[in-house]
Amino acid sequence: MIDIKVPAVGESISEVTLVKWLKQNGDYVDRDEVIAELESEKATFEVNAEKAGSLKTLGKEGDTLKIGDILASIDETAAKPAEKVSDKKEGSNGTPAAAKQDNSKVQFESAPAPQPSSAVSATDTKATPVAAAIISDKKIDKGSIVPTGANGKIVKHDVLDALMSPGRLPGKTLFGREERKEKMSNLRKTVSRRLVEAKNTTAMLTTFNEVDMSAVMALRTKYKDKFKEKHGVNLGFMSFFTKAVCYALQEWPAVNAYIDGDELIYHDYCDISIAVSAPKGLVVPVIRNAESLSMAEIEKKVVELATKARDNKLSMEEMQGGTFTITNGGVFGSLMSTPIINIPQSAILGMHKIEERAVVINGQIAARPMMYLAVSYDHRIIDGRESVSFLVKVKELLENPDQLLFGKDPVKALLEL
Repeated sequence: MIDIKVPAVGESISEVTLVKWLKQNGDYVDRDEVIAELESEKATFEVNAEKAGSLKTLGKEGDTLKIGDILASIDETAAKPAEKVSDKKEGSNGTPAAAKQDNSKVQFESAPAPQPSSAVSATDTKATPVAAAIISDKKIDKGSIVPTGANGKIVKHDVLDALMSPGRLPGKTLFGREERKEKMSNLRKTVSRRLVEAKNTTAMLTTFNEVDMSAVMALRTKYKDKFKEKHGVNLGFMSFFTKAVCYALQEWPAVNAYIDGDELIYHDYCDISIAVSAPKGLVVPVIRNAESLSMAEIEKKVVELATKARDNKLSMEEMQGGTFTITNGGVFGSLMSTPIINIPQSAILGMHKIEERAVVINGQIAARPMMYLAVSYDHRIIDGRESVSFLVKVKELLENPDQLLFGKDPVKALLEL
């Protein structure tokens, strides 16, 4: 019998939460098979079986465990049970065939809204003749009706209930006053603590600007298919913003620095943190030496980190460090916001929703796809001139993406001006 202990996951971490048992008490496990999922204050990680044998679980899901506590034990002398042939057939429930889903597409957006409570989609939901007649006459959206008839069929009183309570969510109890409590995860506690610490310990200020995204959008439209064919990854906005930020950081190094006691730490490299909304909460993985990466390499790294964040597979190393952060609230529809600094960093760039607006160009009003940009910064180290000039540089590079090759106008680079 061998004991499986909670592993050390970082110098400052003394306890973790048992999130989920992936194998149950009494199950036979193979060596290196994942048996449990733990969550520290910084990331989620897995625990593997050190030997093959019968598993005896000790902790319960939701328990808080100390580093070094015994999580489970494995009886190495237990015989491996005979495998069921039916379990290996492709296409049966719970088989590998069911798991062969395409996870290549990564989205930074929230999950789609759940379907109505019936097992059938709203457009396919059947209704009795009387119910169908009322729906047609009153022009009611089927999606707003909760079917209670046999086999998910809409009956007359279902339609009348919807008419009596217009605008309410399907299945929502009228005048309900239910409450529910949910324990904060270690990750959420850490995010909360760090955000409050950032507000309380920095002289935070935000400056705004707006950028015309016409040139970037036209470039993406023109080259996106060739880019995907050549590099195997989509050409997104993040590579343009990361490139622009890296050039601007090198021109205004104070934005890429932070305070350590009574010293200023300047970085000659750009480790760009990307804020990602993961299932467990906000995580900020890091693209190392982004200033040295190509557009394709940046896009591949973004997809890799976002996929790991979605699957709770980010390592501690991938979460630590970072000299500047980019966060994109635009994917959720945010038009403007004031992002909070990701301490100990001194600045963060907030991207927002691209919205067509009327702007004046050469004395003429024209509709252009515009995005508000916001840079929150620590005024103790970054002055107004530096923060505003940094943001103006990012704007200039995005509105003239050909400058992203040299970080300046190609003609000026040619003339060494």
